[in-house]
Amino acid sequence: MAFGTRVAFEPVRELAGSSIIGTYSTLGTPLADHSRIITLNNSTGQQVYISFNGTDDHLRMATNSFKLLDLSANKIRDDGLFLAVGTQIFVRYVSTTSVTGDVWAEVMVAEGGK
Repeated sequence: MAFGTRVAFEPVRELAGSSIIGTYSTLGTPLADHSRIITLNNSTGQQVYISFNGTDDHLRMATNSFKLLDLSANKIRDDGLFLAVGTQIFVRYVSTTSVTGDVWAEVMVAEGGK
């Protein structure tokens, strides 16, 4: 029996809370594949903004929260909505106060299967 799609995971992208400031910092490396599912996690005691271009505030995350973006639910490999290869994730604090904790992203992509 052949299966057309299987999940593959990219490395976790992390940034320590002490490295997050009021301007955008990169969150790990750019995406290596078209990303179907991504979780964004904020374990800091401050709200953060997430950006996908380093300029605009795209997502706002509450303290100690996460967001799950399932962009291609129930779609095959070449169908659905994706974050593009090479997309860089950025993070910054809403305020300028630095605290402990981390922000990280976990990314899942689709691969052809057998």
